Amino acid sequence: MDKLKRVLNGKDAEEPGPLAEVIDASSLSWSTRLKGFIACFAIGVLCSILGTCLLWVPRKGLILFAVFYTLGNVASLGSTVFLMGPMNQLKRMFEPTRLIATSVMLLCLILTLCAAFWWHNKGLALIFCILQFFALAWYSISFIPYARDAVKKCVTVCIT
Repeated sequence: MDKLKRVLNGKDAEEPGPLAEVIDASSLSWSTRLKGFIACFAIGVLCSILGTCLLWVPRKGLILFAVFYTLGNVASLGSTVFLMGPMNQLKRMFEPTRLIATSVMLLCLILTLCAAFWWHNKGLALIFCILQFFALAWYSISFIPYARDAVKKCVTVCIT
């Protein structure tokens, strides 16, 4: 029936491509988007808290912390995809004002997992988790007008 409507409207008679199917499938109502955001964000926070609790497990605790903390940050970051859509999220992440914060944040996510799994360096994993926190915070406040300027002024006042 949809094919007939497209032909009658003068649109291309071909089947829609995979991208068109994804776009049609992802058009969610606002309440569904909000529920998806809350669920994904809650999973992210739960993973981060679980990672913090696993930090005290003997021998493998720091590696479990790094993994769960990173998964929590990825889930929390991914939760905003429900609010603004995947393409809009990617466009806003790589705007010139957020490019450095996004790059540092993604690099820290990757380096944390590398330090935990391949390099087996617990100290680096912990450092990268701390950097993840600051990079995600800096990225997040970039969405609030003048928040970065306020944070810079507070830091300079506290340091001097």
